[in-house]
Amino acid sequence: MIRPFVSKFTDMKPIKFTIEKKLKGQLGRAGILETPHGKIQTPAFVVVGTNATIKSVNVEQVRDAGTQVVLANTYHLYLQPGDKLVKDAGGLHTFMNWQGPTMTDSGGFQVFSLGAAYKKGISKVARSEDLHDDTDEKEEKISEPQLAEIDEDGVTFKSHRDGSMHRFTPERSIEIQHNIGADMIFAFDECTSPNAPVEYQKEALERTHRWAKRSLDYHKSKPAAEKQALFGIVQGGRHEDLRKLSAKQIGSMDFDGFGIGGSFNKEDMGTAVKWVNEILPEKKPRHLLGIGEPTDLWEGVENGVDLFDCVLPTRLARNGSIYMKDGRVSITNAKFTRDFSPLDSDCGCYTCKNYSRAYISHLFRSNEMLAGTLGSIHNIYFLVNIVKTARQGIIDGNFKELKKAFLSKFRPNTA
Repeated sequence: MIRPFVSKFTDMKPIKFTIEKKLKGQLGRAGILETPHGKIQTPAFVVVGTNATIKSVNVEQVRDAGTQVVLANTYHLYLQPGDKLVKDAGGLHTFMNWQGPTMTDSGGFQVFSLGAAYKKGISKVARSEDLHDDTDEKEEKISEPQLAEIDEDGVTFKSHRDGSMHRFTPERSIEIQHNIGADMIFAFDECTSPNAPVEYQKEALERTHRWAKRSLDYHKSKPAAEKQALFGIVQGGRHEDLRKLSAKQIGSMDFDGFGIGGSFNKEDMGTAVKWVNEILPEKKPRHLLGIGEPTDLWEGVENGVDLFDCVLPTRLARNGSIYMKDGRVSITNAKFTRDFSPLDSDCGCYTCKNYSRAYISHLFRSNEMLAGTLGSIHNIYFLVNIVKTARQGIIDGNFKELKKAFLSKFRPNTA
């Protein structure tokens, strides 16, 4: 029988955050975040393992790509295999054989994706031309059934797996996360659509603040509070007044750290993050939820974000979309068929050290499973090292030069 991992930090508080150096004239900072399962050099990119696994790669490959911390999904693990089973297995670390720091989200984003955003093609990040306030949204007929219904106490939803009915409240979300056993967990929140009318944004924000207090109260009443850090989540959409209000409200509560959630205007994401981080307590860590495009990482670091998580590196890789220093490309493009150079000549990942563009292109064209593995290893390494480079830039005092050099070459979609 596999024995649960025993932490060497058993006498510590859940986490300890120390700022090593600040970015001159900006909110960015380099720090150390100590957890029961190890230290994280921040800023850091958090790799997402939705079902307690990073799709197409094993934990050794994830670790060797430079990953310090992984995040699992509360909603998905609750449905399959069940949070109690994970607890009985010794907790998330033992269950998935990852002995480094871990996080779980609250399930709040699934409320958004199964409710207001269900089958509407709405994401967390939108461009200005796509944004509008659906002021008549509540009175419009919905052509597709929503899988989640929100009320004051929580959310009732249908499983996307079998259609069975389930109920999340702030207390239930925290209970599930206690069972899963990650080092850092999040308060239950409501993530609204970027197109939701401002009046609904206000209503949802007030509800999120009430849910935050309930999450915190329940967490502190349980023994798990001694070993798991709880982060409160700031919401407010793309509205400056709501973001600042939320930062003040959530920042005044006794959370161990803070998440910045919700939807953003792509062009003003850095500004929106700055609104929040100018208000949140400086000595606690800040996590930008669900954001991971390279340009957004640089903006987030500059504006005081300590942790990022996103499914992009593996999701894109499984579809043949690969990050390179000059942009994101489709490796199945004909020009790569006889290209025997590595994916990125400056990359130190396992894939680039051992395989050519031509070979990886061949794997994708042949629908080989190895294609997604090699692509994911590279994409994870690429994003992890963007944030690692930005961190070193803060320490060395050349952050602005590094950011400018990267952005001068990188284009989101090159080929």
